[in-house]
Amino acid sequence: MRKKLIAVVGPTAVGKTALAIQLAQHYKTVVLSADSRQFYREMNIGTAKPDSSELNAVPHYFIDSHSVESVYSAGDFERDALQLLQELFQTHDQVILVGGSGLFVRALTEGLDDLPQVPKEIRDRLNQQLAEDGLAKLQDRLKAIDPEHYAVMDFQNPQRVVRALEVFETTGNSIAFYQKGKQSARNFDVVTIGLNTDRAFLYERINKRVDKMMHDGLLDEAKELQLFRYHPALQTVGYAELFDHFEGKISLEEAVDKIKQNSRRYAKRQITWFKKYGSTHWFEPSELQEILQFLNQSEAS
Repeated sequence: MRKKLIAVVGPTAVGKTALAIQLAQHYKTVVLSADSRQFYREMNIGTAKPDSSELNAVPHYFIDSHSVESVYSAGDFERDALQLLQELFQTHDQVILVGGSGLFVRALTEGLDDLPQVPKEIRDRLNQQLAEDGLAKLQDRLKAIDPEHYAVMDFQNPQRVVRALEVFETTGNSIAFYQKGKQSARNFDVVTIGLNTDRAFLYERINKRVDKMMHDGLLDEAKELQLFRYHPALQTVGYAELFDHFEGKISLEEAVDKIKQNSRRYAKRQITWFKKYGSTHWFEPSELQEILQFLNQSEAS
């Protein structure tokens, strides 16, 4: 029997962490995080990391594994996670992967596409524009030249916006043109469980989560991270809005409202991504028994 990677995906605040822990306890296995921000030790409140009781419930990997002083890419994650899986599969038949960062999940489960080489001067110029003019101007430009890809990408991530622009400037093609390669061979099977629920209920959970983050000290956490504000992981929902507040662009109340609004928009894009890529089997977060029954059937088939 081939080893199995069970990927738990879906929008922010839907309940992926809780399900991943339940599955890991059921299979007596471990959890790998594919959240592009939970890698960083300094980013805690704004990334909704598992709390100490959750981390102690089952072994977790790729949480607090790096510092914001460096950038940890999807390619880095693919390399390291594949190597770790080879070790874990020696003692486990199943391993749980959890996260809402579609590119990182795809990197491990399918492999990344071979994108064209980009001249250094184009990359340097775009990064300089990002630092001087901010992300919004680059977002507007990408939306104008490549609206189809912009509609499904994480356009709050500056690294991905710059990457899409540099590919377009180099080739004249959308980056999506190069993201249609064949899946890379894996020596394990992948089963993807998608969690989704009523949109109004999900949005209510998102709003309450943001309120809890602010109560728990997200404002102070963002203040301590201002030095790294141009790090890709910090040009994201929950931090970028507070950086704008610190610069006097918006009030704190407006920043919190924008965090909620952008989190809801991000959740919508996450659902779109996971419906588009891979064979995702969708369940309500509360349907643990149905999920286990489905996984048992997939093992038997």
